[in-house]
Amino acid sequence: MCRARLVNSSQSRPQGWGCAWPAPFGWFPVLVGAALALALLLSTLGPGAAQAPASTPAAPPDRAEIRGVWLTLNDMAMLRDRERMRAAVAELARLNFNTLYPVVWNGGYAWYPSEVTQRRGLQHFTPRGLQGQDTLAELVAEAHARGLLVVPWFEFGFMAPPGMELASRHPDWLSRARDGSLTSISAAGEVAWLNPFRPEVQQLITELVEEIVARSGADGIQFDDHMSLPSQFGYDPFTTALYQRETRRPVPADPQDPAWLKWRADRITGFMARLRAAVKARHPGALVSLSPNYHDFAYKRQLQHWREWVRRGLVDELLVQLYRPDLESFSAELERPELAESLARIPVAIGVMAGQRNRPVPIALVTAQAEAARARGLGVAFFYFETLWQRSDEPATLRQEALGRLFAEPEPRLLLPRLPAPPPPAVSWMTVGE
Repeated sequence: MCRARLVNSSQSRPQGWGCAWPAPFGWFPVLVGAALALALLLSTLGPGAAQAPASTPAAPPDRAEIRGVWLTLNDMAMLRDRERMRAAVAELARLNFNTLYPVVWNGGYAWYPSEVTQRRGLQHFTPRGLQGQDTLAELVAEAHARGLLVVPWFEFGFMAPPGMELASRHPDWLSRARDGSLTSISAAGEVAWLNPFRPEVQQLITELVEEIVARSGADGIQFDDHMSLPSQFGYDPFTTALYQRETRRPVPADPQDPAWLKWRADRITGFMARLRAAVKARHPGALVSLSPNYHDFAYKRQLQHWREWVRRGLVDELLVQLYRPDLESFSAELERPELAESLARIPVAIGVMAGQRNRPVPIALVTAQAEAARARGLGVAFFYFETLWQRSDEPATLRQEALGRLFAEPEPRLLLPRLPAPPPPAVSWMTVGE
């Protein structure tokens, strides 16, 4: 009996067919069986299938050095003005950057024209540029014309300010701490947290991510340390009931209880696996990028077991945020073993603080930290664009010259072309002959 089965050689390559034959039993029956199998296969796949190759060589992984910059809401004045945006992209290209990470989800709002938020009644405005343009689409077109990748940054993840429309419309979607509180204090101020274990929350996040990947023309999607849940949360009725049903045990009072930590982290990991599958179904060549905190903190404080995500192949690149005020403490963080382990699997970069609005960072420290990362084979991404050379006590030309020396030669990043998502196969297994 010949069993012809569908072989998925990779998510980004055409599907081919393989056939496992029994021991030889004469050429004529074999040829007849093969002809019957081929005829049935072609009739199932439809016209043109005969010309499709059985497989294509696997594309080599993109190991170019990541040279990125985040574009935050603080950069919106530049992003909304067409000419300022074009000038900024041109300057970044001249300085040999190769990747842009523009914010698309912040404060519980989509910062692009989103049909998902409008349809769900979650957003009372549609973000557009000063000239009426879709700023994300124009940024992608301008960056691609200059050889830069654009990976939209899904910044807030499960984090949501308590007064915004999503939290007000769906209060039952919010998680709680053990004392019943709904909010915590973060770098963004007081925030609530969408419950990552609720199917309704997972569906919303999935729809938004699919929309960005499918419609923006960008090169992927980036999640950060907010695609998580602070470990003091998870004491809402939905989550506690789910834990008790699955484990037959009461929820531990200690948020740091190892089994309780692992149970919650494992479910966020499971959602990330499903989210990655959704992204690849929309755009097989899309990058799934992640920019977390260092792993020990991310797991114990944010239930984000990203080292496991890397090991399971759930992310295609990693940018670890190491915002430190001096070179010594920054360099010490570069010795963490999870960085070396991840670098052996995927491209890895380090997030370097270029400054904040009221806390500028000297360009000498910025470039020294960048060079320390690069000396270990790691890429660099700067937080954030406005502080690279515009908002600083130092002259813009001085900072631009330093960045020019840092990236003296071009380093283009190569990705698989955007292809239509393959339709599900009509037949996954068939048997011909006995």
